[in-house]
Amino acid sequence: QVHVAESGGGLVQAGGSLRLSCTVSEATSIISDMRWFRQAPGEERKFVATIAEGGSTKYDRSVEGRFTISRDNDKDTVYLLMNNLQPEDTAVYYCNVVISGLNTDYNYWGRGTQVTVSS
Repeated sequence: QVHVAESGGGLVQAGGSLRLSCTVSEATSIISDMRWFRQAPGEERKFVATIAEGGSTKYDRSVEGRFTISRDNDKDTVYLLMNNLQPEDTAVYYCNVVISGLNTDYNYWGRGTQVTVSS
């Protein structure tokens, strides 16, 4: 059974940095896209960043230039380096991975890690 686990959240002051990690275990096939989403209180879950197997990346406009997504394919791990954090970045951050199957792709989610930015 594939397991996705995030870590690295916490409380930080505005202007500070955090690095989130997400490790996938028991993946028996290729992990294609690895993504980060976030959900603030009372809001829908929103896309933050994605990285393809080959390393190409995309970001939501709200984090571009401040957040950097990267991955280590040998460790089945994706990272999110968050710099210059602001109170509006406060949310639960979720990792989402896409694993290729024979005829379809499968989506897996982690349980999330809380990021709180104080002003």
